[in-house]
Amino acid sequence: MGGEKVSSLRHVRVKGEDTLNFQKVVEEVHVMGANLVEKVKELIHEGNVQRIIIKNEQGITLVEIPVTLAAIGVVAAPVLAAVGAIAGVVTKCTVVVERRP
Repeated sequence: MGGEKVSSLRHVRVKGEDTLNFQKVVEEVHVMGANLVEKVKELIHEGNVQRIIIKNEQGITLVEIPVTLAAIGVVAAPVLAAVGAIAGVVTKCTVVVERRP
């Protein structure tokens, strides 16, 4: 998809209270506002995405989407409407994607 650039990919270890280690992969993708809705739709349908965070050019978080909820069709429509409203306001943004390994 045009207008996007992956800037970083990193593995993060999270230590739980029961001393089990979990891993998640965090990826940042730079997207133009016009492509934001399509990119979020694509990410929701991938299946291994846990959370999507949309940040503006200054790095301020605009919205965090827990994808486990957004993957349900009833919840996806309002989420995509909100993302569409954000896309109308920002020209460039960063989409932070947390994935299950």
